[in-house]
Amino acid sequence: MDASSRQSTAVARFRRLHEDGCFVIPNPWDAGSAIFLENLGFEALATTSAGFAFSRGLPDDPSVLPRDVMLDHIAEIAGATKLPVNGDFQSAYADDPEQVATNVGLCVLTGAAGLSIEDATGLRDRPLYDEPIAIERVKAARAAIDASGVPVVLTARCESFLVGAAEPERVALSRLAAFAEAGADCLFAPGVIEPAAIARMVKEVAPKPVNVLVSTMNRTLTVAQLRDLGVRRISVGGALARVAWGAFMRAARSIAEDGSFASFGDAAPFDELNALFER
Repeated sequence: MDASSRQSTAVARFRRLHEDGCFVIPNPWDAGSAIFLENLGFEALATTSAGFAFSRGLPDDPSVLPRDVMLDHIAEIAGATKLPVNGDFQSAYADDPEQVATNVGLCVLTGAAGLSIEDATGLRDRPLYDEPIAIERVKAARAAIDASGVPVVLTARCESFLVGAAEPERVALSRLAAFAEAGADCLFAPGVIEPAAIARMVKEVAPKPVNVLVSTMNRTLTVAQLRDLGVRRISVGGALARVAWGAFMRAARSIAEDGSFASFGDAAPFDELNALFER
């Protein structure tokens, strides 16, 4: 199967996943973690800007992780697995809608089955794009996808909870509804924690699907609970990468501080990893 046919198959599969039910879309940070997650039976994957940045010795900041590096990373993950992959494309690496469209078109070419764009500016004094501009950016992304002829799933993110906006739920509800009207296929407000707020979000944009991020702050939520709230898609962002970092840091500190190698007892078996990556 050539790359174009492979992407078309992945896009169709990804779209079907969003039609009903609830699925978990975990976030690998490199090819190896993507292969392992596929092997566990997950139905789709999503990249994580944070997990990838940490693997490069960088903070999760688009200003230090250029567009083309991110495009290459999304292409690497999409190429490592048969599963549909959603690309975490941050703020599309552009301010104005015209450049958003150009960059989204490039992201489609990575082989991804979907991509997400944010309404965060990265500026302290104005952390979110003004709502009219944010809406135009989603419209531009939609137009670029339509022009590409590859109907990848467009996820529009409102970052109001993460940037500490005043009345973050009100902002998110308003924007996500507008993003849905502007052509987004899936809606996402990372940082929403309370079940009642999640339920209101699902209702506000229905029938379009909602993605909820589960991380350290809301880790007691279960797939069953989120399904009952009407959530269609569950991602974990950089959480899996941070779990891996946590194990590595504890083991390394044990050697440096105590001279102990006892933590190696928790290491993944060499033969299991070797077999996993034999293709």
